Amino acid sequence: MKATELFRRRIVYAEHAFAELVLWQLPHPLEGSAHAYKYRLAYVVDGQCVLRYDNEAGKGDHRHYGRKESKYTFSGPEKLIADFQRDIRRWNDENRDP
Repeated sequence: MKATELFRRRIVYAEHAFAELVLWQLPHPLEGSAHAYKYRLAYVVDGQCVLRYDNEAGKGDHRHYGRKESKYTFSGPEKLIADFQRDIRRWNDENRDP
């Protein structure tokens, strides 16, 4: 079995903000992950990636929120997307113009 792209979407939130979501199913887990998915979810504001969830080979599942990086516990594609959308709402709330 080859890697299969499950989805690739770009969601425009505003003139200056969009999200890009990419998810593949793999024939076997990447080094550092316990599941057979490869993903990259990014939220870009004013040309800068301010939020990203991904799983690099050897590094495993993690997320970037602003300049901070932390481990992420992957429990399925639906939860991954829900967590990402929750963090987008949080980012927008915390970085809203007064």
